Amino acid sequence: MCKGFYTLLMAQFLSALADNALLFAAIALLAQLSAPDWHTPLLQQFFVISYIILAPFVGSFADALPKGRVMFIANAIKFIGSLSMVFGMPPLYAYGIVGIGAAAYSPAKYGILTELLPPEKLVSANGWMEGSTVMAIILGAIIGGIMASKDPYFAMIIITLLYLLAAIFNTYIPKLPIDHKLPKKNPVFMLIDFWFSFKALWKDTRGQVSLAVTTLFWGAGATLRLVVIAWAASALNFGLEQATQLMALLAVGIAVGSVIAARYITLEHSTKVLPAGILMGILVVIMALVQHWQLAALLLFIIGALAGFFVVPLNALLQHRGHELIGAGHSIAVQNFNEHIGILLLLGAYLLMVKANIPINAIVIAFGIFVSLCMTIIHRRYRHLN
Repeated sequence: MCKGFYTLLMAQFLSALADNALLFAAIALLAQLSAPDWHTPLLQQFFVISYIILAPFVGSFADALPKGRVMFIANAIKFIGSLSMVFGMPPLYAYGIVGIGAAAYSPAKYGILTELLPPEKLVSANGWMEGSTVMAIILGAIIGGIMASKDPYFAMIIITLLYLLAAIFNTYIPKLPIDHKLPKKNPVFMLIDFWFSFKALWKDTRGQVSLAVTTLFWGAGATLRLVVIAWAASALNFGLEQATQLMALLAVGIAVGSVIAARYITLEHSTKVLPAGILMGILVVIMALVQHWQLAALLLFIIGALAGFFVVPLNALLQHRGHELIGAGHSIAVQNFNEHIGILLLLGAYLLMVKANIPINAIVIAFGIFVSLCMTIIHRRYRHLN
């Protein structure tokens, strides 16, 4: 890997660390403000809505400027959102501002991989990228959970400084030639261009399978994070700090699965990992029967390992096909659009189940069955690709 890749990795790590720590700080702040339980999934929805609304524009933005500069601008928006929460803006709105920055950040951080590296390095690079993201999730959950359980406002000050440090690393990312720059900058043309990109990826067979899987993965992953926190409180009598440490084991599993996939799965055989997603859903169902934290920790680690193993190769496949068809920034914007619709829908379903007072074990079982069924359908449809 080139030196610029490791600079990118550090900038991405720091920004993702701040994102994940801020989530738990915001959750703790909502509890301190005596907000209703259903405000927790709503917090996530305020974050992800920007990915959907801004999708037609952020891909073009990422491809119109050097991607390191795009990451710097996007990180500055995150900094403003975090600082706003420190100064008293309601957590839902402040986290929404951070979501705007995150929506602009993602096409640049993944899109630059196809510009920095040759295709044969993409699975390995995605393994590193997912591994660093997972480490950020682990540390963010632990740091955010511990600090926020004691003083949410102090936690938010530290998180704001992390965004500032990430911005410094952004300035050292190599300046690369602009790829797939739009001939026009008016919003109508951007919407039409996005629609063309959307159709191009969904009509491509390999683009279609990778989009379907990554959409399900991120929708399920965002919801599972909140489900596990609620389940740990109910089944194991865990508080937020203990639940976030349990979540860290899920993230460690994703890191391990990502490394294994990066080592053994090539781009050409990326769709062979689909059965791992079916098994992951089955293990989530089994989780509803667990009553001991040691067994829960082991199960969540295995679930995470399966998730990392199947998503990394398909993420690399999607980046490769997207770069070939429509440009790196455009393809990541389409990916984000689909993935965050998945997050919005699954979080919405979870929010409605919480408001309806459905028992958490029933929610866990329904969630696991849904994931397993979806992955079975995808596998049956695309098993002849390789």
